[in-house]
Amino acid sequence: MNINYELYKVFYWAAKTGSLTQAAKALYITQPSVSHAIKQLEDSFGITLFFRNPKGVTLTQEGTVLYSYIEQSQILISRAEEKMAALKNLDSGELRIGGSDSLFKHYILPYLEEYHLKYPGVRLHLNHGTTPEVISFLKEGRIDLGVVRMPITDPQLEVRESLQLQDCFVAGPHYAELRNVSLSLEKLQQYPVILFSRNSRARMAISELFQSYGHTIKPEIEVGSVDLLIELARKGLGISYVTREFVSKELEEGSLFEVKLDVQLPPSQVGIMTMRSMPVSIAAVRFMELIG
Repeated sequence: MNINYELYKVFYWAAKTGSLTQAAKALYITQPSVSHAIKQLEDSFGITLFFRNPKGVTLTQEGTVLYSYIEQSQILISRAEEKMAALKNLDSGELRIGGSDSLFKHYILPYLEEYHLKYPGVRLHLNHGTTPEVISFLKEGRIDLGVVRMPITDPQLEVRESLQLQDCFVAGPHYAELRNVSLSLEKLQQYPVILFSRNSRARMAISELFQSYGHTIKPEIEVGSVDLLIELARKGLGISYVTREFVSKELEEGSLFEVKLDVQLPPSQVGIMTMRSMPVSIAAVRFMELIG
């Protein structure tokens, strides 16, 4: 039986108010329209739903049974409408972001703080991982957007350019003799080099650069966090390849210095990544607007 939802809504308000006139006012329609809708519903079921009386209408036994179900559905629909309004206004909901620990800490964190102050009702879920892992999170529907290093070449993904970063090699006072010299790639490899894990975009970029000059970079130490890259360089365990913007404090205070090379290290671009085939949630759209 395929009955128009509007007929149930008219029935609900007539039963709730006990008056066809009040039902018409609640629905912003005429009383004859209410009477016609109820007659259609009664004809569809083949039963009488209301007793008419001088004061209005009263449910029959069958009408009471129907009302017990329709009332529950109306309550759920009202709650759903309230929920949709709350999500639209960002009074509730969630924002799920994927990215590396370093991008969260050094780039995304200030925006997260501002976003939380602006939309305190939205829950934040942060999923950290390498660029390939973040891409998988996005395709599996575990995150709304990913913050990754570019380039990303995947037809399923929409990537918007954001912050530009510059990677560099840094060392601590233990290698002070390198402070005012310019090293060749070959000379650099005579020192212990500390690199991020193989799956990171930064590691891929520096490996490709060395290969373009006919060299293969072989790290003495591999780590899984930028904080370790920084700390190991400060302790004198080697020369770390890091993002300059992420060590600005250490460079300024002098606990690290930049090791200059005789070749130009290319800049890298941060991208905001979403799925092309999936609508972006309002919470995610507002966050991307905040980043600019």
